[in-house]
Amino acid sequence: MPPPITDQLSFSDAEFTGKRKGTRREVFLAAIDQAIPGAKIEAVIEPVYPKAGNGRRPYPLSKMLRVHFLQQWYSMSDLVTKEALHEIASMRKFARLSLTQGAIPDETTILNFRHLLDRNGLTNQILIAVNVHLADEGLMLRQGSIVDASIIDVPSSTKNSAGERDPDMHQTRKGNE
Repeated sequence: MPPPITDQLSFSDAEFTGKRKGTRREVFLAAIDQAIPGAKIEAVIEPVYPKAGNGRRPYPLSKMLRVHFLQQWYSMSDLVTKEALHEIASMRKFARLSLTQGAIPDETTILNFRHLLDRNGLTNQILIAVNVHLADEGLMLRQGSIVDASIIDVPSSTKNSAGERDPDMHQTRKGNE
């Protein structure tokens, strides 16, 4: 059960708010935070959202909805969304989460929320509601991406197991290198 969240700033949150200039992501999330009709969308989801009392207390709907928005806008998997919330202060701030007060939803919680929306046919309703509201405000939302790069070991040889050069493998040269 996540501990209750208070309005007191943590040291990392206080350091984040003291920055002079915001990044493009910070500026975008601050602007969209003011433009999103959260209460209207939450009212649509509220009837099907789990209530406290049966097992683990659910995360507040408003926070999970904001996490869902981040996941959709930046084309992130459930795991990458969780990791981004741990690593990127502007995303935590938008989702109204804190590393020191409460807990960051894990990938299963994020997945279950997404499945809840899909199961009840709410994903398209939310998307339409957000786009209509933003259009009324004179804003447009485009999808972005966060790239998740992995480092893998590869064999140093360009030859296959038969000891021959792979016909699909090509070498390139830039200048004398």
